Amino acid sequence: MSGLWLVAKREISTQVRTRAFVISLVISAVLVGGIAFAPKLFGGPDEYNLGRVGGQELPLQSLAPDAKITWKAFPDEKAATAAVLDGDVDVAVVDSARVLTNGEIDSELGLLLQSANREAQIGAAGVTVTPLQMQSVGADTRYEGARRGISTVLVLLLFFMIIGSVMIVAMGVVEEKGSRIVEILLISVRPWQLLGGKIFGLGVVGFINLAVVLAAGLTGAFLSGFSADFPPGMAGIVVSALLWWVLGYAFFAALAGSLASLVSRQEEVGNVLQPMMLLFMISYGVSFFASASPDHPVAEILSFVPPFSSMVMPVRVAASEVALWEILLSGALMVVAVAAVLMMGGRIYERAVLRTGKRLKITEVLRTK
Repeated sequence: MSGLWLVAKREISTQVRTRAFVISLVISAVLVGGIAFAPKLFGGPDEYNLGRVGGQELPLQSLAPDAKITWKAFPDEKAATAAVLDGDVDVAVVDSARVLTNGEIDSELGLLLQSANREAQIGAAGVTVTPLQMQSVGADTRYEGARRGISTVLVLLLFFMIIGSVMIVAMGVVEEKGSRIVEILLISVRPWQLLGGKIFGLGVVGFINLAVVLAAGLTGAFLSGFSADFPPGMAGIVVSALLWWVLGYAFFAALAGSLASLVSRQEEVGNVLQPMMLLFMISYGVSFFASASPDHPVAEILSFVPPFSSMVMPVRVAASEVALWEILLSGALMVVAVAAVLMMGGRIYERAVLRTGKRLKITEVLRTK
């Protein structure tokens, strides 16, 4: 076991000391943290500059309390028309009866003006309209939009964080095999320790990346005020994402490391990893679908089937309420799958990593004693 820790320590120190790692980590943290401020920078309140000739100002503010509405009075229709054509005002309301526009009116502003005009006429008639009170008797849907947004971000985060770390494992295995360094390393450690240490060490580096990115995103959300829209149990969603990343990374890294040991050149890595990439892309596609339809039968079923569950289940947890027994059962099945692929992958790696030359076939390697 000491050999495994020795290899893991080497992988961690080699990665975290590089300038590229530090720079990419800082850039990722800044980008993710900055995304939380995007709604404030680009999605501010609507702003309308309106002109008026005669009549009263329409009660727009009561219908759009977050909008910034400025009225400007004009002495006659000619002056108002000139202001509209010059762009000084968006539209001009003439005698509370007509709206002067320069081309087609913005659909949102047009709807707002029609509603305000109707409210003004109802008020002038002395009629009081009591709005309907909305009362949900089903599931709480207040946070549905926020959950869907978080789950979509989670899909992308898991995709890039898992595939990035997994490809580093595969390329490292091929590099060591092609340069024959692995022959020297195996003098001191056993094959399963070398592969296990590489997976564990690079997993720690990937986990640091994921934790920093999540921390940056949450910090940005709190500073920007976006966290006010977070659903209850946000801490559980974050912890779930971290744990499922570990399981997903372990499965695909073991698979990638064993498949990469079948080739000696980095140019062949893409071809040999095609089966793994197919599994991973299906997992990504289903998890993206689950972010929009977490209760669909396809999403529910595949959230229990490894390795798809490594991406689908955390997305379902973020997008909707999932029973605890479902999460535990899915996690247990994924742990079994990880153990199985580690055992099989270790056997393939041990029998293939010292055999250089042409690409090996899995069946050929497994038949080797």
